[in-house]
Amino acid sequence: MSAPEQPVASEAADAADVFEVRLRVAPEELDEQAHVNNVVYVRWVQDAATAHWVARTSADDRATLGWVATRHEIDYLAPAVLGDEVVVRTRVGPARGLLFERHTEVRRAADGVVLARSRTLWCPVDPRTGRPRRPAPHLRALFAVEEQS
Repeated sequence: MSAPEQPVASEAADAADVFEVRLRVAPEELDEQAHVNNVVYVRWVQDAATAHWVARTSADDRATLGWVATRHEIDYLAPAVLGDEVVVRTRVGPARGLLFERHTEVRRAADGVVLARSRTLWCPVDPRTGRPRRPAPHLRALFAVEEQS
């Protein structure tokens, strides 16, 4: 499994900023065609969201709230191969009730080609019970953007 290199966040600390993680494709991430396996892209999407959550929150926040993915939509646009460095960029979208939208894009670092785009819906949960839970206002502000009409 490839370990994320150093996560990089944009300078702005508002909810609309982009958070990125850089990774290098490892041999165990390849399928029979010598391309990155589709499941790996889903893991990268999830790992980038988790890294963003950890970078923006305190240990107390993380002790009182967790997240579960309720839906992944992903479009595979071009393959990544062994040794490619990829940039996984994620940003939050709107929240409706207890569903928080997040968008992620995976690009090859060398040429900027978009390899995949995803939209994931996340539900905040109580980490002790696993039951849905409304996030504190400061967390909602960090992990949701207002929908524009």
